[in-house]
Amino acid sequence: MSSLAHGLLIRVSVKNHRELLTSGISGVASTGVDLTVLVLLVAQHVTIPLATFIAALTGAGASFLLNKYLAFRDRSPLRLAQLVRFDLVALVAALLVAGAMKLVAVTMGVPVVAAKLVCAALVFALWTYPAQRRLVFPRAIEVVS
Repeated sequence: MSSLAHGLLIRVSVKNHRELLTSGISGVASTGVDLTVLVLLVAQHVTIPLATFIAALTGAGASFLLNKYLAFRDRSPLRLAQLVRFDLVALVAALLVAGAMKLVAVTMGVPVVAAKLVCAALVFALWTYPAQRRLVFPRAIEVVS
């Protein structure tokens, strides 16, 4: 197992259950922001690619703020390095979901919406939450040895 993968495997304490749940809820809320902005912009005749881009940025901004201040209760000053790490985690998550969707929806033939829900949940549990906890919003935690 790589040192990065090993470092991301954390023991989920009672406090981390709250973080995990709140981070998941933040993801759902951020997706809601993304979709709402997308629908509103398209209704205003903004082109779909531009509307999608603006909506995705808005959703990502909401996700970062909700995770920083609510899920992980990070009160440190906002730093560019933290934003870059967040973007890296989000990029890897997008690539993992895309790969998982290729396997589950395309190869296995699972309907797209069901596949997306399963793939997104698995990537969140196995990558996004642990990576945000360790790389984006770190604090002293126990690492499984």
